[in-house]
Amino acid sequence: MIAIVDYGLGNVQAFANIYQRLGVPNKIVSNPSELESAAGFILPGVGAFDWAITMLNKSGLRDCLHHLVCEEKRPFLGVCVGMQLLCKRSQEGNLDGLGWLDGEITKLDSCKTHEKFLLPHMGWNTISDFKNEGLFNRLDKPEFYFLHSYRFLPQGATEALATANYGGLFVSAVKYGNIFGVQFHPEKSHGAGIIVLKNFHELTTC
Repeated sequence: MIAIVDYGLGNVQAFANIYQRLGVPNKIVSNPSELESAAGFILPGVGAFDWAITMLNKSGLRDCLHHLVCEEKRPFLGVCVGMQLLCKRSQEGNLDGLGWLDGEITKLDSCKTHEKFLLPHMGWNTISDFKNEGLFNRLDKPEFYFLHSYRFLPQGATEALATANYGGLFVSAVKYGNIFGVQFHPEKSHGAGIIVLKNFHELTTC
């Protein structure tokens, strides 16, 4: 079963609808006790970093997630701000993130060149520099829907799985062991997003 973490942010029902169409057992979870039976977890996210981590802390889900993901090594997928929360901190706010991955969150315009562009980065974009395996199995030059103003700079053992270009290259997906993060919204990305969510489910059954 895939647990879709409901801490008050993100369109959790959209993830549930996709998994229902795929015939994948899933549950929208807002109670720590409901996490125990899950084979994997999805943490959606929208909005600002500090607000998101505050909501997650208030939900009472954080400690249980930490145990199941970091100690029991169950697969985890952070989406958009849910990916950024995996870092210790962000330039967008002052509060500490989860600290599960080595990395830094910086404003997207810090990677711009001479090209002028608007923030947030909103709309469809193609990802590149990815391997056709794991989270991106069965994909070829896929486009995904993005909505963000900050980017993830992986450090240490955190692996960049894919990049995209908006005023310069930025990392659009990361991995460290059983922990994955994507900057785009698979639940809004039609066919390519459905494949990513299907691939994540398959990773929970390995």
